[in-house]
Amino acid sequence: MKKGKMILKIALIVLAVLIVFTSAVYINHITLLKKEEALLAPLGQLAEVEGSKMSVYIEGQGNTTLVFMSGGGTCSPILDFRTLYSRLSDEYKIAVVEKFGYGYSDISDKERDIDSILEDTRAALSKSGLTAPYVLCPHSMSGLEALYWAQKYPDEVTAIIGLDMTVPEYYDTMKINLPIIRIGGAAAEMGFTRLIPNISESDAIKHGTLTEEEKEIYRAVFYSRTATKSMINECESVKANAMTVKNGEVPQLPVLLFISYGSGGTGFDKESWRKIPKEYISQISGGEYIELDCPHYVHNYEYEIISDESKAFLDRVCVMKGEYE
Repeated sequence: MKKGKMILKIALIVLAVLIVFTSAVYINHITLLKKEEALLAPLGQLAEVEGSKMSVYIEGQGNTTLVFMSGGGTCSPILDFRTLYSRLSDEYKIAVVEKFGYGYSDISDKERDIDSILEDTRAALSKSGLTAPYVLCPHSMSGLEALYWAQKYPDEVTAIIGLDMTVPEYYDTMKINLPIIRIGGAAAEMGFTRLIPNISESDAIKHGTLTEEEKEIYRAVFYSRTATKSMINECESVKANAMTVKNGEVPQLPVLLFISYGSGGTGFDKESWRKIPKEYISQISGGEYIELDCPHYVHNYEYEIISDESKAFLDRVCVMKGEYE
């Protein structure tokens, strides 16, 4: 009897400690979020899409608009891509669309099937004063959206520059641990991510050319836009989305793929990561690829090569199309 009471007492003490600790972590998180609000003035404009706000950042000049589309879970697409697009905006108009749950866009419970994602992107661009056709520059998971866009609205897509983008076949074997992702989302919402040293130090911060002020903004965005409901909904839908794209025809348009060696969160070894997109691009007449000796966030490592090769590629596209300067 005494032993049972002792175990119960210990359990209650442990529970009380956990409650106090969790409360302290959450209160600290909320307090810091309040302080970080000063860093979170939108960097772009906010377009209303079905009653919620989507962030669209625009800079640069030129007749050709490059639309940058972030990978899954990238908390601040505007800053993640900045190192690369700052080298392109002297010749092209740049647009970065932040999907719901990313960057300065609202967090939404909307379905994240590929049709919904694509129509949100198209609406946000249109309401920001931009018109197709576009050159799509997707990273990682957004490769599915870019390919689907080219399938569904071929007249709106001049070319695709894939920044280590995924193609449908990746998802045949890709393991997506949804329980862990959901736990991560709950932990981020409670503020436990703040206890992990350097967790906000992204490749954009460590390897890109962001200013110190931009790095501080990135960190602030990270703590409010990590594993959001919208991001988790995307993960839940991604295999079905990949199948939708796979069931369509491989789009025939100018495509340049930059392919990493697969480290940095892909879950694939180097050989497999590179083999799949090369097999896909072989089905596209005139498709090209360049292998890069760097991790998955290629635009924060080999940005000089990517900017130079992208300009050369777009010059070739312009000659072929005869539509752009």
